Amino acid sequence: MFPRVSWLALAALLVVFHIGLVFYGLVPNLVSRPLHLALILPWAFVFGATGWRLASGVALAALGVAAAGWVAWNAEMLGDQYGFLESPFQIGVAFVLLGTVIEAARRAIGWPLPLVAALSLLYAFFGQHIPGEFGHSGVPIRSFLGTMTIAEGGIWGSLTAVSVGIVSIFVILGAVLNAGEAGQGFMNVAAAAAGRLKGGAAKVSVISSALFGSISGSASANVASTGAITLPAMTKLGYPRRVAGAVEAVASSGGQIMPPLMGAGAFVMVELTGVPYTQIMVAAILPAILYFWAVWAGIDALSTRYDLRGIAPEDRPAKRDVIVTSAFFLVPFAILLIAMFALGYTPQYAACLAILAAALLLLTDGKFRLNLPQTAARVEQALLASAQQVSMIAAIIFCASIVIGVLGVTGLGVKITSVILSASGGMLAASLLLTALACLILGMEVPTTAAYVICVSVAGPALMKLGLDPLQTHLFVFWYALLSTITPPVCGAVFIAAGMVGENWLKVAGTAMALGLGLYLIPVGMITWPALIALGDHPMAALLAFVAMALALAALSAALLSRRWLPLRLAAGGAGLALLFAPVLF
Repeated sequence: MFPRVSWLALAALLVVFHIGLVFYGLVPNLVSRPLHLALILPWAFVFGATGWRLASGVALAALGVAAAGWVAWNAEMLGDQYGFLESPFQIGVAFVLLGTVIEAARRAIGWPLPLVAALSLLYAFFGQHIPGEFGHSGVPIRSFLGTMTIAEGGIWGSLTAVSVGIVSIFVILGAVLNAGEAGQGFMNVAAAAAGRLKGGAAKVSVISSALFGSISGSASANVASTGAITLPAMTKLGYPRRVAGAVEAVASSGGQIMPPLMGAGAFVMVELTGVPYTQIMVAAILPAILYFWAVWAGIDALSTRYDLRGIAPEDRPAKRDVIVTSAFFLVPFAILLIAMFALGYTPQYAACLAILAAALLLLTDGKFRLNLPQTAARVEQALLASAQQVSMIAAIIFCASIVIGVLGVTGLGVKITSVILSASGGMLAASLLLTALACLILGMEVPTTAAYVICVSVAGPALMKLGLDPLQTHLFVFWYALLSTITPPVCGAVFIAAGMVGENWLKVAGTAMALGLGLYLIPVGMITWPALIALGDHPMAALLAFVAMALALAALSAALLSRRWLPLRLAAGGAGLALLFAPVLF
């Protein structure tokens, strides 16, 4: 219906708007955040739609853009209302905004999270009729809707600030890198580093997924991109299909815990904890390395069962290709890290500088040839990917903001926290188990970031009351929000990998859970070895904890996956568990 040039222009507008906010920086919140919504709604409702979905999408996008535009245009007037709606028209605008946000999220990610948001609104409107402690005293509709739609306590709240100011910029950086030679650079570096080793094709998958995942932040995108190369390579070398699929699913799931992007979770964590982004990156790096180390050790253990060969010399990239293509991601990454850590720039400003470098690298290919038609195609790919990914993440965050707003306004969050405390009997271990189960159940149906936000909002205060540090709590919840990527019955990364490799998904899931044991145990290690996430403040203690955890994970991987003498495996498992819980036991 709409020509491609129109979408390119709209994508360019979205990219320029978000980058411009970083450099201008003086736009009021009640202007920038509604404009953010207005820019993403056409992508959520109209792009790629056909038939009735297209017709309804155009109408909903028009309504939503008009409502968001009205809020931005009247920001000064609405600011003087202090979150109270003064007319039936304003009430109508509020319902339009809430409705379009929920429907945009439904079209982006399906029913579960929007259903939770809709139930939250129903609770706010009618919760006073619920008997017992889970009822509330009632909230005036004009005040409640005003808080949700013209103040900064609902859809324009702190989570949206993260989406506007930081997440969008890093998503754009990832899209620009992926449009050029960076993806091939990741694969070449991985093949050169690990291709010759035992289980080399699987280890290439681990390294490439760690590198690619650090900018994509999406397990599904990671499987689809790196898996297209690594899965055929593994099956060609005779790897069992369930092993190949499991390696790719587990390695790709680590993208959301690997700095710098962490699937947008790091930036949400900044807002919720008040901890600077650079500190979160430093705290998250050792656990992320441990995760990939556990997969690496698991591949070595599987090599005792199967003939997991390395990549033949003739199939490995030439040294020149490795050096040249690696520059396509090393240069932007170096600029990003130097700007943040050495020059002290904000993460979003540093990311803008990295975007500029990555955009300039789109002009050439791995042989340093200037090809204008190719460059134009890459720019187009970068713009469209940026708009689509920003829109999907924004739709999730806007919808999650409704849930968080209701929890705050009605006091439901405090009530759920007290239930967790009473159900666990005030015991930290029981509270951690309840939180992990909640993360697994919620993560089966909603994206990782949304599952993390909701779980940490209701369970986080209980864990902190029981003595956990805020960052410890948030990282624990964030990691366990990832469980559903490889844990049945809903395991998205496993489904995709199993489909690509042509294997029964249950077989792939069983191997993936054993290979991905780090996802289950490292969050526990953050509690038993708290120094593990204190690299910035206590580097020696952090490295000691890292070594202990690395040995524990290697021993447990050998116990689960190797084909060695059973008593030896049992001894390795016992030693691994003893190391994991050593600070608690001794």
